[in-house]
Amino acid sequence: MVQTSADVARDRSRTRKTEVLAGLLGGAGDAELPIVVAWLSGEIPQGRLGVGWRSLSKAAPVPASEPSLEVAQVDTAFSALASANGPGSTRRRADILASMFGAATEPEQRFLVALLTGELRQGALAGVMTDAIAKANGQALTAVRRAHMLTGSLPETAALARAGADALSGVGLEVGRAVAPMLATPADDLDAALGLLGADLVVDYKLDGARIQVHRNGDEIAVYTRTLREVTANVPDLVEVVARLPCDSVILDGETLMLADDGRPRSFQDTMSRFGSGPTAADDAERLLKPFFFDCLHLDGDDLIDRPLSDRLAAIDSIAPHLRIPAVTRPTPEEARRHFDAALADGHEGVMVKSLDGRYVAGRRGKAWQKVKPTHTFDLVVLAAEWGSGRRTGWLSNLHLGARDPDTGEAIMVGKTFKGLTDELLQWQTAEFPKHETRRDSHTVYLRPEIVVEIELDGAQRSSRYPGGVALRFARVVRYRPDKTPAQADSIEAIRALLK
Repeated sequence: MVQTSADVARDRSRTRKTEVLAGLLGGAGDAELPIVVAWLSGEIPQGRLGVGWRSLSKAAPVPASEPSLEVAQVDTAFSALASANGPGSTRRRADILASMFGAATEPEQRFLVALLTGELRQGALAGVMTDAIAKANGQALTAVRRAHMLTGSLPETAALARAGADALSGVGLEVGRAVAPMLATPADDLDAALGLLGADLVVDYKLDGARIQVHRNGDEIAVYTRTLREVTANVPDLVEVVARLPCDSVILDGETLMLADDGRPRSFQDTMSRFGSGPTAADDAERLLKPFFFDCLHLDGDDLIDRPLSDRLAAIDSIAPHLRIPAVTRPTPEEARRHFDAALADGHEGVMVKSLDGRYVAGRRGKAWQKVKPTHTFDLVVLAAEWGSGRRTGWLSNLHLGARDPDTGEAIMVGKTFKGLTDELLQWQTAEFPKHETRRDSHTVYLRPEIVVEIELDGAQRSSRYPGGVALRFARVVRYRPDKTPAQADSIEAIRALLK
């Protein structure tokens, strides 16, 4: 498995990555398969193990000369790390790490360090891994992709694919189990989006909030984030709203944000702070999260995920028209423009233009959802930061920015910027970035590719300075995106599209 990881990291061809991964998956035992898929996707089934660079540096004995570690052994060690709590746990965790690393060869040690620190980025992201799962098991790619959307789990999808076509086709929508979300494709402008989708469409406000997926089954309610993390305990105000809906079971997709007294959205940072930490006794009406829904995947025993968007919107209107995101249906171009202008005037980001005939499909497959903003904005990965000078002396300032390679998952540098950084953001960067540091020199602190930042820019230009052959024009920081992972950052292809 470690050799496969290295081979995949070296090869930029998606086809060859798929073939190499499929060969490994085909030879994995039934018990090993879900673990191998998780690890090669950069995930640990046991979740975050709380193992940092300091612990790993202490647990780096001389590598073993011959390989002996099995997947099951390492998985057992990870389970032991996850359960090591209470008095004496620090020593137990150190012993577990020392034993595991002592049995690992040098390549295996490097793999384990990358996996435990979240740096395993050899290009086996969901798209490539689903291709490999399908190929390894001789299953239809569409069936594998659908199973992954409905389960939200690559390891579970791999096990289903091995079990056969009937197992894959038997996966259905399940209230209480998060669904991989559908995402939008950036449009050049409103006219381009309208021209692409025709007249049978809906134009929604694009809110500056946090993506939510709400499941209700009787009295049981669960709320999930964009990354499928459950946050129900943090959002009792949302739970209360959903509990009052006149239905027994429902799955709703939408956004949540805090509103000021005048009905305008409060800052994204305020919403994310409240969304991530939960309410306090001192919270008042201003800090309540308000939900807005734009899709319905299930209602009272009826799965709607394969129905056109028009049917799904009708389902929202039947139980929660007051929670529907502001929208105009089948507008004229003039009406769509007025709605776009109204969204901006109300303090929102722009609009989403959606085909009323479109089905719900995870990720950015197809162009049924188009997002339109007044300027180009992209979610990029922070690769490094340079120390400031003059008034910014002592602060980490100039950011090195990377766009996601859609085939490898690696971040490819596309530019730098120090514009748009407030004193508050400079202070936050200087405190936060060293927690993600890999190395530094006298001018720059280099980071693990973990932090996502939203960047506004006027366009892009061809450049031989950066490896992707493209550079940002007049880039400036809008905000940081703690709700997004590097895998959800925008691709370099989206930046290159600005050259056309």
